[in-house]
Amino acid sequence: MGCRGVGGMVLSLALGIGLARTAQQAMGQTAPTGSNADVRLLAAANEDAYRLPPEELKKAHALGRIRDVLGIVAPLWDLVVAWLLLATRLAARADRWVKGVHRKQWVQGLLFFALFVTVASAADLPLEWFAHHVSLQFGISVQSWASWTADWLKALGLSVGIGAPVLLLFHGVVRRWPRRYWLGAWVVAVPLMALGVFVGPLLEPIFNHFEPLQKADPALVAELERVVDRTGAEIPPERMFLMKASAKTNGLNAWVSGWGATKRLVVWDTTVDRVPNDEVLFIFAHETGHYVLHHLPKMMAVSAMLMLFGFWACARVAEWMLRRFGGRWGVGGLESRAGFGVLLLAVSLGGIVAEPLANGLSRYVEHQADVYGQEALHGIVADPQETAVAAFNRLGEAWLEEPHPNPVIVFLLYNHPSTQSRAQFAKEYDPWAHGGHGEFFRK
Repeated sequence: MGCRGVGGMVLSLALGIGLARTAQQAMGQTAPTGSNADVRLLAAANEDAYRLPPEELKKAHALGRIRDVLGIVAPLWDLVVAWLLLATRLAARADRWVKGVHRKQWVQGLLFFALFVTVASAADLPLEWFAHHVSLQFGISVQSWASWTADWLKALGLSVGIGAPVLLLFHGVVRRWPRRYWLGAWVVAVPLMALGVFVGPLLEPIFNHFEPLQKADPALVAELERVVDRTGAEIPPERMFLMKASAKTNGLNAWVSGWGATKRLVVWDTTVDRVPNDEVLFIFAHETGHYVLHHLPKMMAVSAMLMLFGFWACARVAEWMLRRFGGRWGVGGLESRAGFGVLLLAVSLGGIVAEPLANGLSRYVEHQADVYGQEALHGIVADPQETAVAAFNRLGEAWLEEPHPNPVIVFLLYNHPSTQSRAQFAKEYDPWAHGGHGEFFRK
């Protein structure tokens, strides 16, 4: 039974008790002692932990529907684009064209895959444009179209500059090991995944301005260090940064990214300006939970295992598609550049199939981090439950999160639990009551 089902059941029970009391009083009977308290408890139990004002609720419903449609359409559109590049023989013609541009195969490969990434990015542009338009309409984004276009061009440059050499590397693996290329691709992909986590924070300043948080809000840094001391997260003040998000968004956020020498805390200036420090501490404690609980290496290990099977399965699908449609698409074996496009099509399909599983794993670790974050605040803030619930409400309202998303959509698209479920859990989670202790902290 979902949240709405439970809420409806409790509401019906509360109304039933209320009507019974009215009937008793009308007949001159006295209601049993404590019944008023019972009704108040039932009414409180029925209240959603995450609530929006009526006008904001209407916006959240409308925006939620748009987000759901985009979340379903976007990966399917990517699949269609990959198929069209093959079915229209554009991939085959591009392969023949690059052969006439330069003699060296690696130059041909870089040019081919740069074209591939550019076309795929351009094909996504209408959806990305529409998403930004919607974000502006609902007051979440404040980024001008000129700034948005500049960011899109930067992202395109990074996609081409990084994506083309990486695709060339994987294509080289297919050419070098034509029978076991899926295993070779997996061996290459795992360290690249780890490298991406390490390098990610170094690329963030391309799109936004950062400055030391100590300079902007030393009082907040002092509070954050209390959480660091309690959790052992090892994030010194010099690795805490303020991001100037207000130039582009009204949203709120804070995160910890990178690992090793690049691990850092980032807090948006919108968060510092509009969110009380105790709620920022909860968001920070949640993020530190990912590190202390070793979510990153665990998720990478699980991802590596899933990728091994996924690459094998995608290879089988690609080989079947090549036998079935290769002649029609004008491509030879997978070792050709155009044939490699068939493998990319299979990987796109595999990504759609695997996304619900990956999202389910992500929701699990995010819930663990929620538990950790709330426990970490015990003894630091007056009421960890109230603080966590307030933080989720503030974040949900800033992003106009749908209070009651469709469970199917949550299963398919959500990589975090819904804001309602997170707030409801925070409201009810009090392991310290009656002398108990938390899952991760005993004191």
